[in-house]
Amino acid sequence: MIQLTRLNNHPLAVNSDLIKFVEQAPDTVITLVNGEKIVVRESAQDVLERVVQFRRSVLQGIMLWWDNRSALPPLVNGNAHGGAEGNGQPAGEK
Repeated sequence: MIQLTRLNNHPLAVNSDLIKFVEQAPDTVITLVNGEKIVVRESAQDVLERVVQFRRSVLQGIMLWWDNRSALPPLVNGNAHGGAEGNGQPAGEK
């Protein structure tokens, strides 16, 4: 989500994954994939920079997780869901 400002100075959080395109003529108009249009105070360039910054922060979080995955506990018997008896079967089945 990116933080933007409506023309009436009210703050707005926009899901950047839903942005179809951004126009500036003269106001900045964001068109979402569902056709909804949002007019904001920020320039088109500023909106794009915020989207890039947000996505970069998400990817950095993924990379941190990937780099630290060795710190995660190992799977028991290769079963990620951990059956009740540890035999890879649902509880009560043998």
